[in-house]
Amino acid sequence: MQNNLLKSFAGRQGWTSILVLALVLMVVFPLGLDIFRLNLVGKYLAYAFVAVGLVVLWGYGGILSLGQGVFFGLGGYCMAMFLKLEASDPISTKIQSTPGIPDFMDWNQLTALPSLWQPFQSFSFSLLAVIAVPVLLALIMGLAMFKRRVGGVYFAIITQAVALILSVLIIGQQGYTGGVNGITDLKTLLGWDIRTDTAKYILYFLCAGLLIGAIITSRYLLGGKFGMLLLAIRDKEDRVRFSGYDVANFKIFAFCFAAGLAAIGGALFTLQVGFMSPSFVGIVPSIEMVIFAAVGGRMSLVGAVYGALLVNFGKTYFSESFPDLWLFLMAALFIGVVMAFPNGIAGLYESIAKRRSAKSDDTKSEPLASAPEKTAAAADKAHWPHPGAATATQS
Repeated sequence: MQNNLLKSFAGRQGWTSILVLALVLMVVFPLGLDIFRLNLVGKYLAYAFVAVGLVVLWGYGGILSLGQGVFFGLGGYCMAMFLKLEASDPISTKIQSTPGIPDFMDWNQLTALPSLWQPFQSFSFSLLAVIAVPVLLALIMGLAMFKRRVGGVYFAIITQAVALILSVLIIGQQGYTGGVNGITDLKTLLGWDIRTDTAKYILYFLCAGLLIGAIITSRYLLGGKFGMLLLAIRDKEDRVRFSGYDVANFKIFAFCFAAGLAAIGGALFTLQVGFMSPSFVGIVPSIEMVIFAAVGGRMSLVGAVYGALLVNFGKTYFSESFPDLWLFLMAALFIGVVMAFPNGIAGLYESIAKRRSAKSDDTKSEPLASAPEKTAAAADKAHWPHPGAATATQS
């Protein structure tokens, strides 16, 4: 059984598929797309970080989280807070009642920078917070639920509730978070203008490179003992527990790992798009992130990236071409893909590869099995004349 699992893993997560993905992201897209479309693809790749984390958490661990938008949003907000403070220097905000604080704080009659925001004046602290804050929240949630053996649909509902609570909290605290509009008008990173075409190219390659690194790191984790235990926990949790392993710790680690990946995606999204709002934190975006993994194949790290690209490309294309019907078309796309290909794009690729392999094996084995028969038939034709020829000779 272990050999079969390892072969299956190698088929899904082979280095060849990662290399092909890297060539597509690093060569094909930059050469074939203009800067506007390339920036859109960079945005899609930021979502792909969440999908890769869901492959680890949901595909291998069997833990369905409907609140990954929480971690995506927290990572994005931590980065946005630093960028907003940099854009709110006293010179740029001299027309405000209180110069030196973000504009939405001035609109809400705050007269000083809140203590929560002050550490984000440091870029090093902000980078650390991008990962630390979401992972810490995931750790608290994991300890609270997995140690009490909360799982399945109950875990999914709780994560969904957390997404709703956080989005309502962000909207309600308008003076501290920017409210429903979020944190906007982000211009520079350490004095570097992130709105220029050159910056967009650099940020795209940074996002693509980090995504490839995230896939390789996930592949390393899933290819070892941790990945095997995750599969075992998903299929036979009680047996793993009775074998002496602390199942909760493995689940907590997978949950925190997925949260960290989602947070990195959120930070890169903020850098490329130039804003962050609660619309990326709530229930709807969290469910969409699960759809990325489902369409790409929840057991395939590379497939999850293609799933994120396909769904978001469809979303952009349908909204541009059919503005009144695009929601229905997106629903039809998702339902059609899931019904036709239950294992996603990666499952379709595997089934095609298996068919080709089976045909190749049949073609190779056929000459060996029929060679003696063909030889005997040739000998018979050489030594025995055709019945018609014998009749002609007699006449």
